[in-house]
Amino acid sequence: MSYLARVGATVAVGLFAVIGAVGAAHAQDNPYRTVEGVWGQLPNGRTWGATSAVYPALDGVNIWIAERCGQNSCAGKDEVDPILLFDPSGRLLKSFGAGLILWPHGMHVDRDGNVWVTDAVGFGAAPEGRGHEILKFSPDGELLMTLGKKGVAGDGPDTFRQPSDILVAPNGDIFVADGHGAGGNNRIVKFSSDGTFIKAWGSTGAENGEFRDPHALAMDSQGRLFVGDRGNSRIQIFDQDGNHIATWTQFGRPSGLFIDDNDILYAADSESRASRNPGWRRGIYIGSAKDGWVTAFIPDPEPDPDDSGTSGAEGVAVDSQGNVYGAEVGPRMLRKYVRR
Repeated sequence: MSYLARVGATVAVGLFAVIGAVGAAHAQDNPYRTVEGVWGQLPNGRTWGATSAVYPALDGVNIWIAERCGQNSCAGKDEVDPILLFDPSGRLLKSFGAGLILWPHGMHVDRDGNVWVTDAVGFGAAPEGRGHEILKFSPDGELLMTLGKKGVAGDGPDTFRQPSDILVAPNGDIFVADGHGAGGNNRIVKFSSDGTFIKAWGSTGAENGEFRDPHALAMDSQGRLFVGDRGNSRIQIFDQDGNHIATWTQFGRPSGLFIDDNDILYAADSESRASRNPGWRRGIYIGSAKDGWVTAFIPDPEPDPDDSGTSGAEGVAVDSQGNVYGAEVGPRMLRKYVRR
């Protein structure tokens, strides 16, 4: 089975997909247990809102989260900080971003500890004059840079239409998954570290290099860019110039991606069901970013998720101790999973 290790090959269907479906969804062990109770104490009696943006802090121990102000949008909540830093016990360390973000969706922490958040907008909130932006904050909450035009949707070199995720490469280049929903821009946009447009690639479709809802980004130790092509129920892998390397379907229908320092890939599937990616289970798929083998699976916390909406983690992140954090939009909470 050595051909399975040829990551450069395109694997869209066939044996790899079957192994992923049978192995991860039905046979793999779950080596994690859920931390009981509500993890993460919010200030002033506030309750969790929809949450998909989560990423470890630069120290690898504390966790950044952006949640939607106790609801599914920060509209009308200009006094609420959506960006929050927690220690491993769930104690709040700091917060910021009030009045600046309408619908936080994706998050990345760069090598200087800066916090990048996509404001993807949604649910008719654009008249608020916010959204369709990428915001870069210092670890203390100073706004350092914005990409896109506030409240303006577009497909040009300086506009986005509901950007889902953001990633900063080790050399400082910036990658944006632009287009939340299958009818969006369906492209990846690349900028230099100062925000200068470099290139974009992708269009709507199901062929290699095409997307339907590019929902998540991650990068492995080789510098390969992993794109969670959610609407097509697959991961596409590219070099940093946009050349297609491989297509993987064995990690379910990915809403969130994270690759740790050991090249372990975590993919959060919050949508698989009978009418979307039939035969697959919702949950967090765990495997190798090097060869694509799925080795573990954390099932959806809902015992019997129905055939509508989303449940379980949409965003996923892992700290330096190997603890897994699942950011949930539908259940509106953050779950922490620790090794058994």
